[in-house]
Amino acid sequence: FASRLNSMKDRPELWKGEDGVLGWVARQGTAHGLGLVDFNYPQHLAGLSHEQVRAALAAAGLRAGAVCLRFPKSMQLGAYTHPDEAVRARAVQLTIEAGEWARALGASEVVVWSAFDGYDYSLQVDHCVLWDRVISAFRQVCDALPDIKVSLEYKPTDENTRFFAVPSAGAALLLALQVERANMGLTLDVGHCLAAGENPAQSVALVGRAGKLFGIQLNDGYTRLGAEDGLMFGSVHPLMALELVYWLQEVGFDGHCYFDTFPRNEDPVREAEYNIRRFKQLWAKALELRRAGIAERMRAHDALGTLELLERMDSAGS
Repeated sequence: FASRLNSMKDRPELWKGEDGVLGWVARQGTAHGLGLVDFNYPQHLAGLSHEQVRAALAAAGLRAGAVCLRFPKSMQLGAYTHPDEAVRARAVQLTIEAGEWARALGASEVVVWSAFDGYDYSLQVDHCVLWDRVISAFRQVCDALPDIKVSLEYKPTDENTRFFAVPSAGAALLLALQVERANMGLTLDVGHCLAAGENPAQSVALVGRAGKLFGIQLNDGYTRLGAEDGLMFGSVHPLMALELVYWLQEVGFDGHCYFDTFPRNEDPVREAEYNIRRFKQLWAKALELRRAGIAERMRAHDALGTLELLERMDSAGS
């Protein structure tokens, strides 16, 4: 398990240690059950050495899980999709640098989320040109980092870009297949799936079946237009969360689970621990569903039978 490092900035009065990235790593080390840290590049790692970060991880009893791209505001008009070829080349180079950091820290994955690869207005862009630019960028990155998993984290919309070039799980899967590189895959964020009007479990099933599910980011939210709430996993959509975990088992997902949540008012350490407990509870419940014959009900499309099965399980548990 990993959890959002930036959350360790919240509720600073509960933490007596150092502020700053290395202090946040130390604070995450106090969360029971966390084993990994996912870093943002370049924001978290600029100005630090590999040795400093490795030492901080070792002192906290943690390992690096992945390095996640955060393109700078100067690429507001596009990173991989920018009209200026020089800016696109710089975006590719930043991603390669993130991969080199991942390798140096012992991680095997780079997660690419671009806040800027998209558009805001009708008739603003040529959609096919944008698509081809994204494919070209990922091919360059994958070829430069053959030993690193390169994972796209798609998102349908946010305040930076109202329509992303890759706005859904289906589009993201099509892109991953068209990149045609074995080390190209996807990271699914539950909040992003919900914002796209998707059932996250269905997205996991389709992407996992294609062998392209490299990462999962867990959270929850109310799916109000244009919003990503970053609430605790399973707190709003418990049945969707259960089904998602069921399909993680079904597709044999073997990556790490990252909690992309925003505990602005909660103790971030306790919040991370809650998310871990909640995931483990749902994992056990999904296994129990299998033993109870959920597959037979799914084959029959028997929604009521499934709900009655859950009802019996909850009654037995109480």
